Amino acid sequence: METATSLQGWDIVRLSGSLGAEIRGISLEKVGRAEADEIKSRLIEHLVLFFPDQHLTPQAHISFGRHFGKLEGHPNVVGSSELEELFELRASRGAIADEWHSDLTCQPQPSVLSILNMVKCPSVGGDTLWANMYKAYDELSPPLQELCEGLTALHDAQPHGKPENMSVHPVVRVHPVTKRKSLFVNEHFTRRLVEMSHAESDILLRYLTRWASNPRFTVRYRWSAGTIAMWDNRCTQHYVLDDFEEERIIQRVTVMGDEPEAARPPRWEPYVNSGAPGAAGRHDRQLKEYLGRQS
Repeated sequence: METATSLQGWDIVRLSGSLGAEIRGISLEKVGRAEADEIKSRLIEHLVLFFPDQHLTPQAHISFGRHFGKLEGHPNVVGSSELEELFELRASRGAIADEWHSDLTCQPQPSVLSILNMVKCPSVGGDTLWANMYKAYDELSPPLQELCEGLTALHDAQPHGKPENMSVHPVVRVHPVTKRKSLFVNEHFTRRLVEMSHAESDILLRYLTRWASNPRFTVRYRWSAGTIAMWDNRCTQHYVLDDFEEERIIQRVTVMGDEPEAARPPRWEPYVNSGAPGAAGRHDRQLKEYLGRQS
């Protein structure tokens, strides 16, 4: 059931049992340090926040984003914005993020927060779903939790046409503020579990990425033009529904610079087939390349 509270004239309504809240009664264009601190607190509580009827200009959007850290443009995709700190994407079919992911886990220091302005949205379709990765970890069985805590995963920017951009992150990370553990693999960027053979990784990684999108962990949001959404990439994933025909225009600023903290150090060495190269050896080439760079 939705619940509402009021704070400094704000109306805050929870949107699901797992995550998400809609906040009205605040102008993001006029936010100062005190309001930004309160928004940070609410984001830690709800993981994703929505602020309808804001209609921010690109400059106001950037100014709001700077309250939460240093902003960086998209490292792999060229949008249509001329502003370095703002990424704009227009779509009427396709060219959207219709796979579950946390933003830019292909980077050594992935996105901390994303702040999106829905400039124009279809009359129907194009909703976005978010999932709570605290719950995805918490509801694994204890044996699987223990196994995952000892693993790392290779992520790359292959979906952006740059598979050479690779990073390795813990499968289970610790949030720097809440100190809670969350699952940190996704179907869009995560290629392989480093300490397992390709065949073993394929089985477990498929299970984990499917598990992460369990409907019980999610909230689905129907957009209206002018809504600002912000979410914590350290403990959520999201997915855009590609079910619309009309134009959809989003603008996003991204707070970067967070190095994931592992729940525990890797418990095993990377697994790379050391036998004679063969057709199956292709499964290890990317991992070998990454390990070679590190050494």
